[in-house]
Amino acid sequence: MKKLAIIIPCYNEEEVIRESYRRTRTVMTSLTCPSEIIYINDGSQDGTRRILNEISAADPQVKVIHFSRNFGHQPAVTAGINHCDADLAIIMDADLQDPPELIPEILALQEKEEANVVYCVRKARDGDHFFKRMTAKIFYRVMNSMSEVKFPLDTGDFRLIDRKIMNEFCRLKERGKYIRGLISWLGFKQVPYYYTHEARAAGTTKYPLRKMINFASMALVYFSNKPLRIAMSLGFAAVIIGLVLSVWFTLGKIYGFSHAESGWTSTITIVTFFGGVQLLTVGVLGHYIGVLFNEIKARPEYIIDEERNFPTQEPSL
Repeated sequence: MKKLAIIIPCYNEEEVIRESYRRTRTVMTSLTCPSEIIYINDGSQDGTRRILNEISAADPQVKVIHFSRNFGHQPAVTAGINHCDADLAIIMDADLQDPPELIPEILALQEKEEANVVYCVRKARDGDHFFKRMTAKIFYRVMNSMSEVKFPLDTGDFRLIDRKIMNEFCRLKERGKYIRGLISWLGFKQVPYYYTHEARAAGTTKYPLRKMINFASMALVYFSNKPLRIAMSLGFAAVIIGLVLSVWFTLGKIYGFSHAESGWTSTITIVTFFGGVQLLTVGVLGHYIGVLFNEIKARPEYIIDEERNFPTQEPSL
């Protein structure tokens, strides 16, 4: 019989963590397979740590990893996968937007299809405002157009992965992980499960606009070099336009059909265009160089402060 681990990263979720545990634990009691929960406390500043310690003290099937500080959602999920010894793992958030009551259906689909991955597709996004829904749709479609690997549309990290996927994932050495993209990149048999993404049970989102933009830019840089080719194309186009304008103004000066020196509009337009292209190109290059800089430093993705209910002390990865 396969063992299941439910990996739940959390950051400042004191308002919802008890309800999240209650609903998840209720589902676990209905399962025929052995199961456990792995909570990763991503350096929460509220009462999340205290609550998780209370839950793990009362329930040995709850394992807890406390980070030394906030490292981010993706490192938290990575830590959960690295410390998972189960045959199957389900990744979900603590805010209950991914309902734990769907776990039996996901397990049944995985068994029926003999799938390595069951990725959950949001057919509706209850509780998300119009701007977030639209930007999410745009992001996934831009990623598919830019990347050589095709990603499932309208998915998050909510998914089931088997032991084969976990083993291959643990071999990946990059620090800046875009986990849903990496799991798609791994291949094997992956099937969709359609569900309704519910509103948060309590609290506020931990992914404001700034974090969403950083997350999207990281995903794009790690899975595509097309921004570099676009920047090069813009530079090439700027050179062509500059040459054409130079020839035009020179011939106009000779034959008298151009009077560019009588105004400054053309000069300002050209300077602005070329300046914008240069800044854009430098910015794209700088972003890729920043990624290389972070990878070369080879710092750990996360640092563990404390572990609870793990049978042996696992090293920080």
